[in-house]
Amino acid sequence: MQSIAILGLGAMGSRMAAKLLDAGFKVTVYNRDPGRADALVERGGLVSETPCAAARDAEIVISMLRDDAASRAVWSDPRRGALLGLSPTAVAIESSTLTPAWVAELSVAVAATGAGFLDAPVAGSRPQAEAGQLVHLVGGAVLDLERARPALRVLGSALHHLGPVGSGMLVKLAVNALFAVQIASLGEMLGLFRKSGIDVEAALAALSATPVASPAVKVTARAIQAANFAPQFPIELVEKDLNYVAAAAQAVAADAPLAAAASVIYGRALAQGFGGDNISGVAKLFD
Repeated sequence: MQSIAILGLGAMGSRMAAKLLDAGFKVTVYNRDPGRADALVERGGLVSETPCAAARDAEIVISMLRDDAASRAVWSDPRRGALLGLSPTAVAIESSTLTPAWVAELSVAVAATGAGFLDAPVAGSRPQAEAGQLVHLVGGAVLDLERARPALRVLGSALHHLGPVGSGMLVKLAVNALFAVQIASLGEMLGLFRKSGIDVEAALAALSATPVASPAVKVTARAIQAANFAPQFPIELVEKDLNYVAAAAQAVAADAPLAAAASVIYGRALAQGFGGDNISGVAKLFD
């Protein structure tokens, strides 16, 4: 079995590491707060004090971090970054949701070490990570993908190879933007229903029976009605990703007005203290 390093033990990284351990891989982890690794150590995982040390003997190095800044710090720190420990025979995989611009820069830095590189962000949240049902959206060389496939197969139920480096990240941002626009619109319409005095449950049942209601809308509508805002895709990350969409669009002179409008709405939710709520919490703006 391959030796794998996981950089970042947040809600997703910790679950991915556990899944790989359960499948028999040798897993070494790094997290800024090493206490987050205790449960993984009990399952047989190893802990490194730096990203460099975690990457040193790994055949596959997977990063799952919050944003560009966190990714840059973990990979590129001049004293302890993972690039310093990366083997030329390894494959580095960035599974965080980041800007295509940073991914392109990171891929060049990885290539300078001789290692392979994939951007492989995932569609799915905590339940899918626990179940090994993530959907990988991959950019990079086919050879690197084949080397990484055994590990990715454990973590996900589907894999889409979308083209060169950066392709996976751009499609992941599109997934999140489409989701964000739908849920903002749903919250807006629920507010309109309530203030118009109609039966919200009946209206939702009717909407759910039409082709315009996606599975994501149906699930999120039920969560809103149940006032269930437990974070799976927190508003603070939704707003971050919409800003990344704007940056990606600006970089190629593309127009993205709906994503920009949604960014304003989630920015309002963030300003009102809803940043830690799940994306469904955006509906609170329209109460």
